[in-house]
Amino acid sequence: MKLGILCGGGDCPGLNAVIRAVVKTACKQKAEVIGFYDGYKGLIEMHCTVMSPNNVRGILPKGGTILGTTNRDNPFHYPVEKDGETVYEDVSDKVIANGKKLGLDCLIVVGGDGSMAISYELAEKGLPVIGVPKTIDNDLPITDRTFGFETAVNTATDAIDKLHTTAESHHRAMILEVMGRDAGFIALYAGIAGGADVILIPEISFNVRGILKKIESRKKRGRAFSIIVVAEGAKINGEKVVSGENVGNLYNPEKLGGIGNVVAALLKEEGGLETRCIVLGHLQRGGSPAPFDRILSSRYGVAAVRAAFDGRRNVIVCLKNDHIELVPIGEFARVLKKVDPCGELVQTARDLGISFGDDVL
Repeated sequence: MKLGILCGGGDCPGLNAVIRAVVKTACKQKAEVIGFYDGYKGLIEMHCTVMSPNNVRGILPKGGTILGTTNRDNPFHYPVEKDGETVYEDVSDKVIANGKKLGLDCLIVVGGDGSMAISYELAEKGLPVIGVPKTIDNDLPITDRTFGFETAVNTATDAIDKLHTTAESHHRAMILEVMGRDAGFIALYAGIAGGADVILIPEISFNVRGILKKIESRKKRGRAFSIIVVAEGAKINGEKVVSGENVGNLYNPEKLGGIGNVVAALLKEEGGLETRCIVLGHLQRGGSPAPFDRILSSRYGVAAVRAAFDGRRNVIVCLKNDHIELVPIGEFARVLKKVDPCGELVQTARDLGISFGDDVL
């Protein structure tokens, strides 16, 4: 048995734990593991290495990925230099040919929605794949939980805890902008865990009046400060805030950014509030993975290798009711899982007095 493994998309706490689990489990079964550097680019350009348990020693608690990753090298839309210009070509046939040349029985792809979609297309062309779902946003519909989410929530919650002390000392409204393009799970979980007063997520459109209403109600109760957590994709009056002039598409999603500063400026303009905004950014992707993420990543890695030895192909390992299951990759759709605006967790937040900036208190 010869297995390949690569990481696609953004980095995420727990990637190394998956790699470690795949290598240790496969080598125990006398299988060979080939690691591809920098995602699909490594498979396209044959930049790879044979991995052994020595390669993964000590990486369990480390963030990032020893194999590297990228979200820019889609083999169906691959950048190629021609006559001094960058053009995009479909090099998927080269990927299939390289897989055959290496004698791969199966390619294990660790990635998010984009990587899983690419895996499905490659599987359709004849490259056997097994997917391992990852994203700090926890927005993949095929699994109850993606690894990396727990660590990101811990990081955001720790930031909220620290902001509380300075916000209370200076009687300010403090805004923490966290990741979440289309789904507000990080903002919602961290906001509840950190005792935020306002949580702004993509699934519930907000307006400045709704935020000011919450802040004023706190002032009447003698609370002169407020903590606001906002996901980067939150919609003010139904519109996202994008960074600069850019148009998103399948291969180049729009670049979000600035919602926290926009909210801060509007609170100053319409409410006269002294406000500070902190953008947590890529801190959410870094650092040592939380124990839950280390365990889930390890379970996923072991399950992927077991699936390969059981003859399963073109499936994605996932977590369902705390059990690892295999889902046909054809069932994966580019429809992201989102926070249910009427769900139990949102209602819990509302019952705790948290505002979503929609005038509902």
